[in-house]
Amino acid sequence: MLGINYNKIASNSVGYKSEFEMQSMDFEEFLWAKGYGQDLLDELLDHMRNSTSLNQATMNVMNELFLDYCILGGMPKVVSTYIEQKKFQGTLQLQKELIEDYKEDIKKYVKGIDKTKVLNVFNNIPVQLAKENKKFQISKVAKGAKFKDYWGCIEWLNDSGIINICKCLHTPDLPLKGNYEDDKYKVYFKDTGLLIASLDEESQEDLRANKNMNVYKGALYENIIAEALSKQGYGLFYYKKENSTLEEDFFVRTKKSLVPVEVKATNGNAKTLKILINGECYPDITTGIKLIHGNIGFENNSYFPLFLFIFTQAISKGCGVLENYYRNSIIF
Repeated sequence: MLGINYNKIASNSVGYKSEFEMQSMDFEEFLWAKGYGQDLLDELLDHMRNSTSLNQATMNVMNELFLDYCILGGMPKVVSTYIEQKKFQGTLQLQKELIEDYKEDIKKYVKGIDKTKVLNVFNNIPVQLAKENKKFQISKVAKGAKFKDYWGCIEWLNDSGIINICKCLHTPDLPLKGNYEDDKYKVYFKDTGLLIASLDEESQEDLRANKNMNVYKGALYENIIAEALSKQGYGLFYYKKENSTLEEDFFVRTKKSLVPVEVKATNGNAKTLKILINGECYPDITTGIKLIHGNIGFENNSYFPLFLFIFTQAISKGCGVLENYYRNSIIF
């Protein structure tokens, strides 16, 4: 997949070709592969627009499909094997082979001592996502490691299509680009299925059985939303206020405003989301999105199931979901 060799870049025929970035399948494409059509997607989007809960049968089906996608990821060979066999058997082995292929490409294309540095960063990503504070810390990668010596390794992995980098905003304001701190960031796997495959061999079964994942379940859901945002063309940004518990997972923007996105493994409180929406210090934020492992609804907060985040682009392009909630003074 990588094929990155910085010393042998062919001449670029400007004006004579179009370039497309190939990524693993997103959840919508996974649904297509499973045989679901546009009618299902239209139904889901209609429930979002009208703020109506999905029936339990639909929730059960969608949660099962979403969990399968989290475990499998979107690598085409992995998905096609699962579809053809109608079972998970053999998919973990394929994923592990892909991870080893990544490592072989690192050894092949990275020169000198940097090979070890890039491999150390790659191997450290699952470890750092297990922390409560998921900010990537270079000092944890190797003894005496410094940002200036390792940032190029992280950029290499990002350019290679292996990881997503989520940058920490100075302040939760527009514009996003140029408003972030260079040395503060989170690192996610580009494909969540490969992240799970990099853990214990029993992790797939643990996730299906909802056991033994503890803090890592939050990391997996963050990773899947980071993956979804990236595949829809969004830059990845988060916010963590110094000496404070104020922290927001992601941000996207509509034409007029900045939209914070809170990711919850359950339907817990979204304290930061409320502060950002209601605070006078954040004029660019008027509403937000809370994503949970549950149905569409609202109590003190409004919320959407995690699997509905495939509609982020539709929301930001004005389908009216966020605007309708805001007009009704309901906070996400």
